[in-house]
Amino acid sequence: MEHVQCLIIGGGPAGYTAAIYASRAGLRPVLYEGLQPGGQLTTTTDIENFPGFENGVDGQGLMDSMRSQALRLGADIRLGAVTDADLSSRPFRITADGETDIAADAIIIATGATAKYLGLPSEEKFKGMGVSACATCDGFFYRGKKVAVVGGGDTACEEATYLASLCEKVYMIVRRDVLRASEAMQEKVRRTDNIEILWNCNTKEILGDASGVTGALLVGKDGSEKEIGIDGFFLAIGHHPNSELFSKWVNVDGNGYIITEGKTSRTNVEGVFAAGDVQDPLYRQAVTAAASGCRAALDLEKYLSSLK
Repeated sequence: MEHVQCLIIGGGPAGYTAAIYASRAGLRPVLYEGLQPGGQLTTTTDIENFPGFENGVDGQGLMDSMRSQALRLGADIRLGAVTDADLSSRPFRITADGETDIAADAIIIATGATAKYLGLPSEEKFKGMGVSACATCDGFFYRGKKVAVVGGGDTACEEATYLASLCEKVYMIVRRDVLRASEAMQEKVRRTDNIEILWNCNTKEILGDASGVTGALLVGKDGSEKEIGIDGFFLAIGHHPNSELFSKWVNVDGNGYIITEGKTSRTNVEGVFAAGDVQDPLYRQAVTAAASGCRAALDLEKYLSSLK
């Protein structure tokens, strides 16, 4: 069985940043990238809000650069996914791809979170071409345009009001006749003139062409259909943290996000740390994920030093 000091699980901005810091600390980290190397950013085109890139940066390009930097500093980055874990004793036991067994002195969980989608084929077709699950990330590209937000909770209301400050028109597609959001968020939506709520509607199809999204076909509870013209289609129906493999040992909240102690990356299991979207239900930004990867590596280094 292979034995490593530092094992990082997940290859998004949190995992790659953790690998950069752990490599510079001489910890010889091993990183398994998971099923989506680079994480959610690889489904994004231009990123306008990552510091240091005045003209924006391609999501895949940013992740490639982070990965290359970690490799240059000595990280052992491997294709493949962790398929089993035993955190009941140290060293921790991890299985990758169902066949490779690893013993790790310390672990950083950076498996991210997956945005919930409606499951429409057209959703996948236009992902990154008008379909987005992050208004803060992509709203900038729709200034002065018409967009739709799917959802009726606090997140949907927040995204809709944010987009309303940039866009000509924002449709909220709500499958019920009421919003699930807090009264304060509902009032904020009601006060925003360029938000129109389409009640009792579900999305039947996202419409578009070679240039991207051009509209959406909606169906009401009575079976009637309605087409709206839009340039962007935003999902705000929640995220699913990829924590199931570890939740037998590490504490998670009611939605599955890993709970960390205070401002640290420490979990309730000594020697196990969490970084990025798997422990962040609030911000979910590339820059905050990268920052938490830094914290996790520093916390892990301090932990390993205490064992000497």
